[in-house]
Amino acid sequence: MAEASKVIHVRNVGHEISENDLLQLFQPFGVITKLVMLRAKNQALLQMQDVPSAINAMQFYTNVQPTIRGRNVYVQFSSHQELTTMDQNAQGRGDEPNRILLVTIHHMLYPITVEVLYQVFSPHGFVEKIVTFQKSAGFQALIQYEERQNAISARTSLQGRNIYDGCCQLDIQFSNLDELQVHYNNDRSRDFTNPNLPTEQKGRSSQHPGYGDAGVGFPQMANAAAIAAAFGGGLPPGITGTNDRCTVLVSNLNPDRMDEDKLFNLFSLYGNIVRIKLLRNKPDHGLVQMGDGFQAELAVHFLKGAMLFGKRLEVNFSKHPNITQGADTHEYVNSNLNRFNRNAAKNYRYCCSPTKMIHLSTLPLDVTEEEIVNHLEEHGAIVNTKLFEMNGKKQALIMFENEEQATEALVCKHATSLGGSIIRISFSQLQTIRENSQ
Repeated sequence: MAEASKVIHVRNVGHEISENDLLQLFQPFGVITKLVMLRAKNQALLQMQDVPSAINAMQFYTNVQPTIRGRNVYVQFSSHQELTTMDQNAQGRGDEPNRILLVTIHHMLYPITVEVLYQVFSPHGFVEKIVTFQKSAGFQALIQYEERQNAISARTSLQGRNIYDGCCQLDIQFSNLDELQVHYNNDRSRDFTNPNLPTEQKGRSSQHPGYGDAGVGFPQMANAAAIAAAFGGGLPPGITGTNDRCTVLVSNLNPDRMDEDKLFNLFSLYGNIVRIKLLRNKPDHGLVQMGDGFQAELAVHFLKGAMLFGKRLEVNFSKHPNITQGADTHEYVNSNLNRFNRNAAKNYRYCCSPTKMIHLSTLPLDVTEEEIVNHLEEHGAIVNTKLFEMNGKKQALIMFENEEQATEALVCKHATSLGGSIIRISFSQLQTIRENSQ
């Protein structure tokens, strides 16, 4: 290994590889401040915000061969410690002003749509196009102005501001794209210069999850980094990490008690949910499309044979690569209840089969054990409870008599309101509640 630098040198970058492809490869490791494509040499230089981010990326790609569009690329530390403007030779603009802004939204408590972004950014000039997408870094948007000066003004006045009081903070950089490609006008992308675009593709395919196709916004590669970090570099026994089928078929459901949101609450423990469809002609069957093949594999692995509403679930990979949108599908791709948008690595660590113990978080600060028990006891006998505070936030552990009762409580009560707070529920891997334990 050469001396560590925040600049990474990428080789074998074919002409079919875009700047966006390279960004996707390195975004899981931290903020990318500059990107230079050296097209004549089939190479690229990429500068991370700091050296530790670059070291993390290099360590990860020492063990995992990075590939883009089927082509192996090779990475090493650059001999440059910084990319100067001269190195950039007008290819990668980084902090150099451009009429397209890359906006990352932190602490996203409310859903952000194209309309919301338009309201925030249009006071600074004519907004031509907006594309939103979900990344491991969180929810992001590309906003294209007619004039570069508009983008400069918007960035100057909006950087670091919150869209809503106390949340949805804007982190704005100049993009190094030249023109946004918008194919659909809907709540995820919009071309304000062309109102006649369709709202959706008929029978859409998810072969190329580029930034323009926000419906399939969780690229496998970006998650690989989070996954390896989460599992200490090794995957749980029985998990390959190489499955590429995203859609899962669940059967033997109890049709009288099941709906899409309850399936979402259960499957969202293992990854982000794109959409869910309960089959009308087979009411005890449902399809769940996960964010990527790894998340689908976790769901199949951990939920096979789980008991819910008196039935033993069958969970297998579907022969359909994705669920086509329709009147009877429920969309979750932009749901702020998806659990793997922020801090995905931490969430992977908590993946497990259903247990008797559930963990509640985002509780109101003044909540009592009695209120929690009243909220959950219809689902089974509660054996033990513990209410505690961590980092100034109230959390609780609730132990039921068996796994099925805990699973029912989770699918019925995750994302419900308790004392004015929307609570989050997941399974805990703790076997017992100790009085001094967290």
